Amino acid sequence: VQSIGKMRSGVALTDADRHFWLDVLANELRTRKSVGCVLTCSALRQRYRDHLRQAVPGLRFVFLALTPAQARERVAARPAHLFPVSLVASQFEALEDPSHEPGVLRLDATAPLEALEADVVRWVRAGEPVGPVKAAP
Repeated sequence: VQSIGKMRSGVALTDADRHFWLDVLANELRTRKSVGCVLTCSALRQRYRDHLRQAVPGLRFVFLALTPAQARERVAARPAHLFPVSLVASQFEALEDPSHEPGVLRLDATAPLEALEADVVRWVRAGEPVGPVKAAP
C-alpha cells in the first residue's frame, strides 16, 4: 500500500521498496511450480530476476521491449495507472536489459497481442533455450 501511494505521488520506488514484492512473487512462483504459471511484473534489474530464479530454477522471462516514448504513450493512455507518466523515465533508468541472459525471449511490445501470444507459446513448447533468443519478425 505504501508503494502504491509513493507511485501515485510521482515518487519512484527503491530497491528496498521492491524487495517485499519480490519475496511475495517468488513465493507465488514457488507454490505454483508443479502446475506452472504466468506472472507479470517489471523485474527491471538482473538481481530482481535472479531473486525470482532462486525460487524457481529454470524460470524463463519474456522481455517486452519498447522505447521510452512508447511507454510514456501507453501510461498516458491509462488514466487509472498506478503511477504518472513522469515515472516512466525512472523505469528506464533502472532497467537492465535482460536480452543477454539465458532463458529470456525478447519481443517487440508493439506487435499485435495475437502475434506476441503465438511467439510465447511456440517458445514455451520448444523448451528451454540454451541462451538468449529473439522471436522472428
